[in-house]
Amino acid sequence: MSVEVEQETFTLEEILAATKESNKLILWNDEINTFDHVIFCLMHYLQYTEDEASKIAWTVHTKGKCTILEGSYTEMEVYRKILKSEGLTVSIE
Repeated sequence: MSVEVEQETFTLEEILAATKESNKLILWNDEINTFDHVIFCLMHYLQYTEDEASKIAWTVHTKGKCTILEGSYTEMEVYRKILKSEGLTVSIE
């Protein structure tokens, strides 16, 4: 009795794409921070333009939260700590 096994091959790009974990840094609405402070932090730490930062601040205000950055967990944790130290309410999903 013989058993045939089909071998499947993958490219390096396919393997990396499948194993890459994408984490999201979420900015939450709060009653503490002003629009100006949120916009300043987004521009200063994440290099958003004033227009982009304003749109994000408005989205957070109207929808309660907004994804502001995506990447590795380690990278998101660094930015979470920075923005938290500025008083912003942020989490990683």
